Amino acid sequence: MKAIVITSPGGPEVLQLQEVEDPQIQEDEVLIKVEATALNRADTLQRKGSYPPPKGASLYPGLECSGTIEAVGQNVNRWKIGDQVCALLSGGGYAEKVAVPAGHVLPIPPGISLKDAASFPEVACTVWSTVFMMSHLSAGETLLIHGGSSGIGTFAIQIAKYQGAKVFITAGNEEKIAFCKDLGADVCINYKTEDFVARVKEETGGKGVDFILDNVGGPYFQRNLDILNVDGRLFIIGFMGGTTTEVNLGGMLARRLTVQAAGLRNRSKENKALIVSEVEKNVWPAIVAGKVKPVVYNCLPLSEAAEGHRIMESSKHIGKILLLP
Repeated sequence: MKAIVITSPGGPEVLQLQEVEDPQIQEDEVLIKVEATALNRADTLQRKGSYPPPKGASLYPGLECSGTIEAVGQNVNRWKIGDQVCALLSGGGYAEKVAVPAGHVLPIPPGISLKDAASFPEVACTVWSTVFMMSHLSAGETLLIHGGSSGIGTFAIQIAKYQGAKVFITAGNEEKIAFCKDLGADVCINYKTEDFVARVKEETGGKGVDFILDNVGGPYFQRNLDILNVDGRLFIIGFMGGTTTEVNLGGMLARRLTVQAAGLRNRSKENKALIVSEVEKNVWPAIVAGKVKPVVYNCLPLSEAAEGHRIMESSKHIGKILLLP
């Protein structure tokens, strides 16, 4: 089969389409013929050499895919050859075929194309596990999403609104602001022209928001703490701005704040299977009802993976970028 190989750590040009061996499935895995895979920021970090795949995972990038099952392991009961599915991966999505544990596979939601379904697994599992399973966002609470126009952001806006939350977002230009508003965001803040701390305090009467989903890290840490309500929760899922900062912890004690951070890729196989199951139970009905829709910015052939990475690192995209083998 063909796959995108990271020939050496570096820029997008190190991504090369090469002929490689087909993956071999274990007894609890299925083999998927990939219809589409979606780019994630983690892929760019892996390309640079700073985010290696977990032990035993495919060396090729790609954390989600959609496609058709070509083979099933002897211990797999739910899935059969010919099933159209999407899946959460530990790696290997930038390829024509990928092996994946059966518990990390999801059916294609009715009304969603096989191609577009590749945009769901990583964002759905990330957002559902952090915002809802770990931090218990509930109806009537307020949620601030940094990077509202990203793949994570566009999904989080929709599922949070479906769950009855009030949604604040930050984004970097007026096109992205307008898009997020159309998706249902209640308060949209251009972080390049406005102080998001002042705007959140203004919109909440000084109380702050109940929950913040942050992919920036260090530079936003103190500012995030400053705009959390009593019993507020900050969840960090990325460090686009860096990993170090200086912080005043005093407000955390007074307002009973919680700070958490988590990734998805390095979780155990069993934990990922639990998350996938919860996503199917709680998120898939929202997709079927038309309340959560795929947001796809661009589709490129797999051979143009480098261009996909350039687009992602420019941050000009809205939603997901797909690669098609």
